[in-house]
Amino acid sequence: MNFFYSKDNLGALHFKYDQARRRFVEWAQNEIAVVPDFHKRILFSDEAHFWLNGYVNKQNCRIWSEANPQVAKITNFFIPELNNHDVQELWFQQDGATCHTARATIDLLKDTFGDRLISRFGPVNWPPRSCDLTPLDYFLWGYAKSLVYADKPQTLDHLEDNIRRVIADIRPQMLGKVIENWTSRLDYNRASRGSHARNHI
Repeated sequence: MNFFYSKDNLGALHFKYDQARRRFVEWAQNEIAVVPDFHKRILFSDEAHFWLNGYVNKQNCRIWSEANPQVAKITNFFIPELNNHDVQELWFQQDGATCHTARATIDLLKDTFGDRLISRFGPVNWPPRSCDLTPLDYFLWGYAKSLVYADKPQTLDHLEDNIRRVIADIRPQMLGKVIENWTSRLDYNRASRGSHARNHI
């Protein structure tokens, strides 16, 4: 079996993704024009892998379950945490991973956020391949891992303690700057007609 790709096919894919990114950026900037602190009302979500030694190819990791594990995380962890907050003003963002966009997951999130859901198959479509627009990807994971691994943890308890400490030590002022950076990333994306914001800090 032979697989072929051409620059034309890759160009078409990039164009498709860039169009989706431009649509999202235009929507987000319109929201900010109406509600200036809109970008501060988005709960961005993502996950990262931490390991003690070696590299774990997460594509080889599978969780077998009777039910969608994403639904269990939302039901058992996320929604109880939200009970301490007024979610009427908040938006929820997630990427297009299959477990995130399963019907059960989307329905559960819509029950909580209504039309304030930014996700593939959600009321507002999150553009694919847009890690440069997610503060967790363009800031948090790199920052956290640089500190978590600074003392070279050797046990899972040590690793977990480091993760908890590093996350707890992040100051609101730093997060404020990261979120403000999100708006400049939107500007960059619009000016570059959907291109990724490489090294845009």
